[in-house]
Amino acid sequence: MTFSVASQQDPAFEPWLERQLSHSASAMLASISPVSLVKHRPGFGQTLRPLVGAVVASPVLGNYDPDPDYFFHWFRDSAVVIDALRLLYVERRIGDEALQHLRDFTRFSLALNGLDGRAVAAVQGRRARVAPELLQYLREDHDLARIHGDAVVAETRVNPDGTLDTLRWARPQHDGPPLRALSLLRWAAAGHLDAALLAEVTPLIRFDIDFTLRHWREPSYDIWEEESGHHYYTLRVAGAALAEGAAWLEGLGDTTQAQRCREESQAVLRLLDDYWVDERDEQDDRDATRGYYRSRVLADDRPSPKALDIAVILSAIHSLGTEAAHGPADPRMQATLARLDALFDAAYPINHGRAAGRGAAMGRYAGDVYCSGGAYYFSTLGAAEFCFRAAAMGGDARQWLERGDAYLATVRAYTPDSGDLSEQFDQRSGAQTSAKQLAWSHAAFISCASARRIAGAACQAPRGR
Repeated sequence: MTFSVASQQDPAFEPWLERQLSHSASAMLASISPVSLVKHRPGFGQTLRPLVGAVVASPVLGNYDPDPDYFFHWFRDSAVVIDALRLLYVERRIGDEALQHLRDFTRFSLALNGLDGRAVAAVQGRRARVAPELLQYLREDHDLARIHGDAVVAETRVNPDGTLDTLRWARPQHDGPPLRALSLLRWAAAGHLDAALLAEVTPLIRFDIDFTLRHWREPSYDIWEEESGHHYYTLRVAGAALAEGAAWLEGLGDTTQAQRCREESQAVLRLLDDYWVDERDEQDDRDATRGYYRSRVLADDRPSPKALDIAVILSAIHSLGTEAAHGPADPRMQATLARLDALFDAAYPINHGRAAGRGAAMGRYAGDVYCSGGAYYFSTLGAAEFCFRAAAMGGDARQWLERGDAYLATVRAYTPDSGDLSEQFDQRSGAQTSAKQLAWSHAAFISCASARRIAGAACQAPRGR
């Protein structure tokens, strides 16, 4: 794309993008239906053989040695991956095997709805198979016994063999169903599904929309599975799923449910308006974008050090609504990105004195202590994608494209020649840390590259007066 400043300054930039896109496509596909892998958790008496249709967060078999154990089917991560799979299919980087992956994912997901924790809790000797020092991580029977019906898809994650996760974790989490609905609705809207596959996908879309209608007002854990409350990210994707679901239901002739979805989606957006933190002072109250969208509202409205969180930016690119509000074209959302950029620019040593043309390596929130505490590939790629989406929606397109390419240049600087992407790259050394070959990292690259192409085409298209 000749508009790219990065391309003009470095002729190797575009070839790198293409190579990395090919590698990320192959690496992400390794997490879908990884049936050749077997995961042993001997301390818990578990041997897991993934089923067709499962999507593991990472196909690398870590055991906190030091790589974390990400051999689970996360509802959120799997939805992000299946949406990136759609992009690969639309752009003809993968053939009809993508449709089989979608069919397998749909069947696997629907089968999960039949899980019942009461049966698991009733198994005799369940605790005897667990090493004594690991019993502290095992869920209690009363906790498992609550998991049936809607509670299954609020589990955050399940084992890739289609069984419930019996380990203690942050639950419930309500972002999975709306994200999955959004991914499937996009598959359906693109017209790529034949009647048979559409008939299989439809019940899952309906389930996810209905779940979202029933539960979006309830507190749940945030995208990072750390704090329970009401979260901008979860609410934003819920609102988007209900809005797109309304249009889909309207097309099916279900006008009553479509109207309900539309009304609830508008209620979500009105609620999110109140997440704006106005930082104007008495001396200068003219700038209505001086502030940021806070990421969460906790019980009793107690403050959280994680209020400024990249999750808000990720919600904009995962939702992709047509309205400006709470999306990349929203000046307040753009102000939130600016605040996050300044935060990580100051906090991360690798951002100090960085080369010209590179953007800030981005993390999650201030004071993050998980593994290296950031930076994160999906955060930095998410910031880049946000810029490309903003460019495509008008405004100062060239400036947004330059900003997006600057974030991508930073990703390039900390990506090895192999193209492998972990979850994090260390904020001091830039070395890869946390889970290796994270499917979400590769999906984020695929989505970012697609957004960049869309932005380029939009900027080169003739515009009317």
